[in-house]
Amino acid sequence: MMASELFRRRARTRSLLGIACVIAALALPAAPALAADCPGNPGALGTSRTLVVDPREHPRIGTMQYAETLPLRDHEVVLTFDDGPLPRYSNAVLEILARECVQATFFVVGRMAKAYPEGVRRMRDAGHTIGTHSQNHPLSFNRMTAEQAKQEVDDGIASVAAALGSRAAIAPFFRIPGLLRAEAVESYLGSQGIQTWSADFPADDWRHISPEAVYSLALSRLQAKGRGVLLLHDIQPRTVAALPHILHELKARGFRIVHVVPATPDRPKTPTEPSQWRLHPVTEQVAISHWPKVPRFSYASAEMLPGPSIADLGLDIGRVPEPFDGLRHLARGQVPLPKPAPWPRQRSAETSTNLITFPIPAASLFSIPEKSQPEFRAMTRQPGKRAAHDTAPQTAQTEPRAIEISAAARPISGSAAIAPATLQRGPITVTARPRPLNH
Repeated sequence: MMASELFRRRARTRSLLGIACVIAALALPAAPALAADCPGNPGALGTSRTLVVDPREHPRIGTMQYAETLPLRDHEVVLTFDDGPLPRYSNAVLEILARECVQATFFVVGRMAKAYPEGVRRMRDAGHTIGTHSQNHPLSFNRMTAEQAKQEVDDGIASVAAALGSRAAIAPFFRIPGLLRAEAVESYLGSQGIQTWSADFPADDWRHISPEAVYSLALSRLQAKGRGVLLLHDIQPRTVAALPHILHELKARGFRIVHVVPATPDRPKTPTEPSQWRLHPVTEQVAISHWPKVPRFSYASAEMLPGPSIADLGLDIGRVPEPFDGLRHLARGQVPLPKPAPWPRQRSAETSTNLITFPIPAASLFSIPEKSQPEFRAMTRQPGKRAAHDTAPQTAQTEPRAIEISAAARPISGSAAIAPATLQRGPITVTARPRPLNH
């Protein structure tokens, strides 16, 4: 009887110790799966380290939308997968990651977890971090009311917790479907201690592109930024086809995988500096290199020049009033007037005795002489006298006469014609073409 009781006590003690070991193993951060420790694949990519973050200290990460991102070192990458589980493709993604001993973060849709709970449990059993991605993956979070967004978030967490059997297995990480962020959603997530995840670069694997394009976009964008969070989808066949090549090229280029887990009372956060949460932190050296330096002048002498006094200003005043003279006592209703300003007084106008006179130009300086015209001669024809006995008509004889026309008698356009007294009016008969005048 005593032996059987002792056996039962020892068995109970072993059971309690086993449970305590399991709880301690779950509470402590998982050891990174180094490449050398990867069974069957010594040349695997592996997981270089585990990063423990506090969601309340940094509620929003991902430089695609936010100012902060994860505090990664150069050539460190965090792999994330959205929209699963979908067994046909999600299981293939899990197998590829397992072959390379790589741990990632999965953002699970509640409706998919409800339909395929075994897929969510496979993610957990493989050591991956499980976040949530809403209940129904609506692409309208930026237009939802706060109550609608709250219901989507809470229902998604409840569905994933039901698949895992415990809410403690879910990391307080959430990614808004379509990255269609809204302030009301982010505020609610922050109030619940849930970290909102965006990304640093996507591979566009949700688009209708080839696996080669997914591979090229993932590597080129990662190479451009040097480090960050990569956004993929575990429900796409093109992602399954491109993932082995992406992991192989990451190792070839010297990139390292980082596994992210939330901080708990038994798992403290990884010590970091605020500047590490910026993808490109602005340092003092960068600011100095971009701003021009203030020149340093060397002076031959540091003597002070004399400053002008009131007397040098030529103010015609007897005394400059003090700025704080004693205030006079004013009668009721009387408004205080401002004091006269110490400006120069108006001077009397100048008299004729002390005016400065200048010489006046003579009127002849402004006269314009008339242009003189030379005299010219004009020829006119006069009819000759007929003889009394000559009855037959004869051709009129003309006798030329010289007429002196001065410049004053020259006709002006638009004026009445003035004939000299020596001229006689004769019959208007022209027998020959008159010779033009030479003007």
